[in-house]
Amino acid sequence: MTTEYRSEVIEQLRTIPYFYGIDEDALNALAHTVIWRTYAPDSVLFFEGDVVPSLYHISRGWVKAVRTSPEGREHALRFLGPGETFNEVGMLIEQPSPATIIAMEEVEVWLIPRGAARTVLIERPGAMMRMLENMAERLATLVRLVSDMSLYTVEKRLARWLLVSSDAAGMVHRQRWATQAALAAHLGAAPDVLRRALRALEETGLIEVHRKYIRIVDRAALESRIEKHSG
Repeated sequence: MTTEYRSEVIEQLRTIPYFYGIDEDALNALAHTVIWRTYAPDSVLFFEGDVVPSLYHISRGWVKAVRTSPEGREHALRFLGPGETFNEVGMLIEQPSPATIIAMEEVEVWLIPRGAARTVLIERPGAMMRMLENMAERLATLVRLVSDMSLYTVEKRLARWLLVSSDAAGMVHRQRWATQAALAAHLGAAPDVLRRALRALEETGLIEVHRKYIRIVDRAALESRIEKHSG
């Protein structure tokens, strides 16, 4: 590993919250174990059921975590982009992955082997706590997703997603791959049902739908509509 390449790896490692504040020697040791990989759009990084002994850190691009029903229907659990990590469970324990990870566009990732990452976490309780907090947050997100799918209409699920995903200006920016079909899969809805829900919110003046973004026009009214459309 060249000095320049090792420096680049170390800088990437510094951006991962789990490794904030660890000493230079530990970073150098970790950098020597990291593997760089690039995936083309629609490539599978690994399949549901695979045993994957590495922590993944996304340097560039977006991926989606999906599960497939026995009937072949795909449900998108989560979309992950630059700066995010995944496969914490696979890094901590040797068990099959609960989801398939698919590249939505060209993706560049750093793979941190289980042994090297576990050494850092075991020797530094602060890093371990940050990982546990992150995993707890993701578990809570999945529980909310399952709850929403069983308790709320598609329109309410859509409204909640828009409110959570929007920035301070009320804008939800759409990635190139963020089609209505992808959003429908994420919300657990049929594409035609999602289209009707989007149209209903737009026709009542709550949102504006554009090719590259969705803008929330009336946030208070959208929040109010959620309360009126449960069940």
